[in-house]
Amino acid sequence: MLVVVCPGQGAQSPGMLAPWLELPSFASSISRASQATGLDLVAHGTTSDADTIRDTAVAQPLLVASALASLRAVLEVGEDAPLGAALGGRVDVTAGHSVGELAAAAVAGVLTDEEALRLVAVRGSAMARAAAVTPTGMSAVLGGDPDEVLAALERHGLVPANVNGGGQVVAAGTLEALAALAADPPAKARVIALQVAGAFHTEHMAPAVAELRAAADAVAPGEPTVALLTNSDGSVVASGSRALELVVAQVAHPVRWDLCCTTLLDLGVTGLLEVAPGGVLTGLARRTLPGVETVAVKTPADLDAARDLVRRHAGSTPDAGSTPSASSQEQSS
Repeated sequence: MLVVVCPGQGAQSPGMLAPWLELPSFASSISRASQATGLDLVAHGTTSDADTIRDTAVAQPLLVASALASLRAVLEVGEDAPLGAALGGRVDVTAGHSVGELAAAAVAGVLTDEEALRLVAVRGSAMARAAAVTPTGMSAVLGGDPDEVLAALERHGLVPANVNGGGQVVAAGTLEALAALAADPPAKARVIALQVAGAFHTEHMAPAVAELRAAADAVAPGEPTVALLTNSDGSVVASGSRALELVVAQVAHPVRWDLCCTTLLDLGVTGLLEVAPGGVLTGLARRTLPGVETVAVKTPADLDAARDLVRRHAGSTPDAGSTPSASSQEQSS
């Protein structure tokens, strides 16, 4: 059973699209994505510096466009074919981390590529505006006792915005509070500031939720063609309308990637393919998904390994209406 996972903000890096644009089909997909988002994604993926692509309004469309174009390259699906309908049994499950959930919704056929790209442009710009109101940010807390980590966040007035599993929690809040956490970290834990421009998945993002919801109301979602997991509690989403509702709500709610990983184990996933710019979620999978073979798609040099993984692991699509096991449900309560 194969899962395709789509990375979230922070996975981007300067020049990440340069080798990919040598593929005519990929270059054409990015050109179309630029038109859909109103951004020059070719320039942002090749010549823009780290500070430029750290901008939420740039980073998010760049990541979703990269994810969708690279999966099309892996599966050799033309840009005119609806992605969800063209999987042909080669993908069984999909999930995305944070903004990657929009890409996953397109993989599952809930959204078209263009719909996902238009929505991510709204999401990115709305979150950038919300982040500008108060100086906020996010820091990864690696290691430490889980209860002590959560207690330290609460003591400093921070929110566990991403619970990623594998001993990683992302704290979000004001820059002042994050600095206090870094100066007084939990025992046996490291605090690393992330290259993001705001306290995502917290109440600071409430204005962005309203903007994204207004844009999403104009979309008629399709039904998932493969099992689609939600960041909300890791469960399999039963309908396209519910999937879109959850994608909007997660802008101001924590990402429970740990519960997504629990569900993947419960479903019996054996292979994990992380689309471009791959690496972050594959690293987490090595610590949270024992026995699951992984491939991270970083450059076109990874395409053969990715296609081989697809050939060997795809073919056991779970029921889209299925739910996590009791262990997963207990963790989300």
